[in-house]
Amino acid sequence: MRQSAMTPSQPVPPTRTPSAPVTWIRGAGSWIRSAPGTYIWLTALFVTTVIIHQMSPDIEEDFLRQRSTNIHELSQNPVRVLISSALWIDGGGWIPYAVLYTAFHAPAERRLGTLRWLAVAAAAHILATFVSEGVLAWAIRHGHAPQTAASTLDVGVSYALAGVVAVLTYYVPRPWRYFYLFAVLVIYGVPLFTRAAFTDIGHFSAVLIGLACYPLTRGRDKTKPAPAQ
Repeated sequence: MRQSAMTPSQPVPPTRTPSAPVTWIRGAGSWIRSAPGTYIWLTALFVTTVIIHQMSPDIEEDFLRQRSTNIHELSQNPVRVLISSALWIDGGGWIPYAVLYTAFHAPAERRLGTLRWLAVAAAAHILATFVSEGVLAWAIRHGHAPQTAASTLDVGVSYALAGVVAVLTYYVPRPWRYFYLFAVLVIYGVPLFTRAAFTDIGHFSAVLIGLACYPLTRGRDKTKPAPAQ
């Protein structure tokens, strides 16, 4: 009888577990890829912040004023300033915005999808701007604010952020949803009674606009599971 040749068993190589830094980097990369619009916008803000920090204070103020959504600039070229104002940060650092974008914009984009997330952010940014500047124009016309307020410095992404913070209410599980909504209304509503600046009106308007975007959230939970490593 023929006897089958016995082959020695091959040793099984040990499974290599990725180190903690590698796992963290992969997880961060997966998170960023799941919210591309958020991090493209954040990258643009990083570049413009670096540019601003190279300017002298006088040049910086004049430069940002030309990109402000104030009454004067809105009356001259509304489309240009509505876009450009969302690409610059008025003072401060970039890192706080990186934290806020990761905490609010990225989850909203992952759940709504990029187009609907962008629609919420744009609606809050544009409509809240017109509400706040409309109130300021009324105040100037009736002598409650100086004429110089028509050229005030007003750039930034806070209205869009407020709208996105508000629309996330619909993704918070009950009963925590009501605590979240209460906190949002308090954070953005209290300044209306303590200082009532036109930007405070804009922020609260943006919150209401975000809440009004509820139809965009119906049946739209685009959360993607992290890809297998």
